[in-house]
Amino acid sequence: MRIALTHNLKITGSAEEAEFDSPETISAIAGALERAGHEVERIEVSGPASRVLARLEAIQPDLIFNTAEGHKGKTREAFYPSLFDELGIPYTGSDAYALNVALDKSLTKRVLASYGVTTPRARLVNRTTLESGALDDVSFPVIVKPNFEGSSKGIFREWSVCEDAYHLAEVVERQLARFEAGLLVEHYVAGVDVACSFIDGLREASGARTNGTATPEGVLAPIEFVIDPQVPGSYNVYDFNLKHAKPEHVTLRPAQLPAQTIERIRSLTARIVRALDLKDHARCEFRVTPSTARNQGHDVHFLEVDGLPTLQPGASVFVAAAQRGVDFDGVIRAIVRSACQRRGLLPLLESNAPRRAKRSALRVGFTYNMKRGEPAAADGGAAGKAGSGAVYDSEAEFDSPRTIQAIASAIESYGHTVVPLEATPDLPRALTAAGVDVVFNIAEGLRGRGREAQVPALCELLGIPYSGSDATTLSLALDKGLTKQILRAAGIETAEWQVVTTGREKLKPFRYPVIVKPNAEGTSKGITSASVVKDEAAARAAAKQLVDRYHQPALIEEYITGREFTVGLLGERRPKVLPPMEVVFVDPPTYPVYGYEEKQTDTPRVRFECPAQLTPSELRRVEKVVRDTFAALACRDVARVDLRMTKDGRVYVIEINPLPGLTPDFSDLCVIAKVAGMDYRSLIGEIMAGCLKRHRETRSTSPQPAAAAAPAAGAAASAAAPQAGAAGAAQTAEPGSQPAPGPALAGSSPLAAEPAPQPTASPEVAGP
Repeated sequence: MRIALTHNLKITGSAEEAEFDSPETISAIAGALERAGHEVERIEVSGPASRVLARLEAIQPDLIFNTAEGHKGKTREAFYPSLFDELGIPYTGSDAYALNVALDKSLTKRVLASYGVTTPRARLVNRTTLESGALDDVSFPVIVKPNFEGSSKGIFREWSVCEDAYHLAEVVERQLARFEAGLLVEHYVAGVDVACSFIDGLREASGARTNGTATPEGVLAPIEFVIDPQVPGSYNVYDFNLKHAKPEHVTLRPAQLPAQTIERIRSLTARIVRALDLKDHARCEFRVTPSTARNQGHDVHFLEVDGLPTLQPGASVFVAAAQRGVDFDGVIRAIVRSACQRRGLLPLLESNAPRRAKRSALRVGFTYNMKRGEPAAADGGAAGKAGSGAVYDSEAEFDSPRTIQAIASAIESYGHTVVPLEATPDLPRALTAAGVDVVFNIAEGLRGRGREAQVPALCELLGIPYSGSDATTLSLALDKGLTKQILRAAGIETAEWQVVTTGREKLKPFRYPVIVKPNAEGTSKGITSASVVKDEAAARAAAKQLVDRYHQPALIEEYITGREFTVGLLGERRPKVLPPMEVVFVDPPTYPVYGYEEKQTDTPRVRFECPAQLTPSELRRVEKVVRDTFAALACRDVARVDLRMTKDGRVYVIEINPLPGLTPDFSDLCVIAKVAGMDYRSLIGEIMAGCLKRHRETRSTSPQPAAAAAPAAGAAASAAAPQAGAAGAAQTAEPGSQPAPGPALAGSSPLAAEPAPQPTASPEVAGP
């Protein structure tokens, strides 16, 4: 089966991410699914839902394995199941309604009271109920918990348990400032914490049946949480710090309780699962105390239920499953089996036949410009980085054969046919003849300030959907001066600037120092530590030097002192913001610069921190600025924004790159994506998702294929790999012929050309 693994990834380790999954957990789940023979696509859902929707539409999974917690609000856990229901895609776990109820501790207690489930007395407290006397007549001690949070967020041994009204009022006031949706003030019951997990699929997977006490076999043995007695605190509370910061102080073991009590816990768990209509897997938490009644053993008090419990290796569910001889993979398989049984997918799950994909392969034209003057890169020995003495400035923005091959392989891994098309003067003919459905574009263009727009403009002329921003955006973003005008008009802070064409113009009264750059270059071409100058005469000299060297205007802008960041974005109108990466200057000069040499080599002068160490307010400010910048330039699919933050927290945009580098494990965006939980293949799939969506929209509105302008009556021409030559022009084979073999020399394309098949009768395979 093709399974989409939807999740929120834990990146920073902050309390806000406490319910998210770590990279290790996601890798473990994906590995278990893959070992079971499934094809797994990981989808990190943070960011706009439109991006998740595009990925799901492109992947078209048979089943979604869902662990996504959502980001904000009282209904966050229900959001993605609601979306999956709307799309008609089966998924693991409970539906939106059940997850909504389970996340609301107060509502869960009221619902379960009618099912005879004993739970400590509690009341919901928010600003409104507080004014109405919600804290009157409280029986102490009580414990204060956020009502709509899991993972022990907001619960601390030191002060969450209150013994008097003064302490309670203090804690409630403090916590309401953070958890405005409401708090649960609950009578504190002394005892031990016990968790009981439910894995519905284990029953069918093991062939077991309901036992004599009518407790489903899917209800596992209760697991007890034993806290090290050396941990300070007057009350036995399994709090946030123990769960996330100091887990080594907590031991998980099968509950050391009488058999009658254990069976009662299991029976209550089954009752709770039925009452709330929880599906596939869930976890109930109880507090067990010696009974106050004579000869009654123990009292079992329900505390809360998690309809979307953690699947972190070593969690209580796996400790309990191990008692039955079921390992991590067995639990994951059981969850999948339960979901498949509910959704009528067991025949597909149990079938050994190869899966037939729901969509046809596409012919993807891959447009690029390849480096030819860099020997190490040309023979694939390096990741496209120039040496410290490199003079290949003219090809700095081009991509090495290794990068080109990596992207092609990523696209092909989704089942598509890649047609290599180097962006040379022969491209219009080659693209017209190639018969492609879409174009994945990384071409920088050969000349002119509109060079990056040449391929998008050609695709638009031919009606071929393509990845990345359109021609207008790429033209504007390459021109630093025009970009700054747009940003300034949109209310986005950017350093004061002036574009000069000779260096002799009258200059603004700048606050020196200033930095001087070519106005229409990328990859920090022409930028070094010497680009920062302290007076007007030096600024004029530096500008004249750049005008003479690059044959274009120069940009003079005020130097912004502060921390430097680069931030990646993926998506369209509401893009996903990836974790900011800070460029940290090591032993910096007075005015450090992240220049051309730093971007081309592994220099000890800079190091990178991702995610950057930012306060929550700083992070929100950075994210807002980059989103606004992305929108102001009308970017789509992918971009990277470079920023400086001053000591007083003001964020200035340096520039935006809507065609960022994609060199594996080297380019900033690739490094950032890896931190965000995306491997290289997934990153290429994310960028391509918008293009595929536009292709589907084009097909739905027009009966003609996107490349209808292609000649050759009825037959698509072959697209041959570009060969090295004086002009570097791409050679395209005549319709129906085989491509001429090219020499294995530096400068030849790393992509093997193939005869183009007929666009009809494409094999059914998966797309990203």
